[in-house]
Amino acid sequence: MKYLFEVHIREGHTAEEYADAWVRASEIIQQAAGARGTALHRKMDDPNVLLAIAEWDSKADRDAMEAAPDPRVAEIIRSASHLCDIRPLGEFDEPEWVVMPPGQDES
Repeated sequence: MKYLFEVHIREGHTAEEYADAWVRASEIIQQAAGARGTALHRKMDDPNVLLAIAEWDSKADRDAMEAAPDPRVAEIIRSASHLCDIRPLGEFDEPEWVVMPPGQDES
C-alpha cells in the first residue's frame, strides 16, 4: 500500500529545510517492519509544494508503526512543524489497473 501526503512550505522557508527533517525521520521510519521506501517529489510549477509517497507491505504494517511511534520521529516532526502545512491525501491499495508502454513489463 501507499500513503501519500502533500506538503506546502510556508513563506520564508524552503523545501530543502523541510527535506532535511523528512529524510532524518524517514530513515528511522524505514526501519519498521513492512516499510518499503519513501520518496519526496517537488511540484514542477510550484517549488514550495511537495508530494510524499511512502510504500508499505500492508496497511497493518503502517498502522503498527503508527501505534508505537518512535520518540525520535515525533521530535523531528515537532521541530519541523513551523516550516510547512501537511495535508494527508490518504492510503491507497496497489494499483488495480496498470497500462505499460509496449515492450515493458509491469514491475
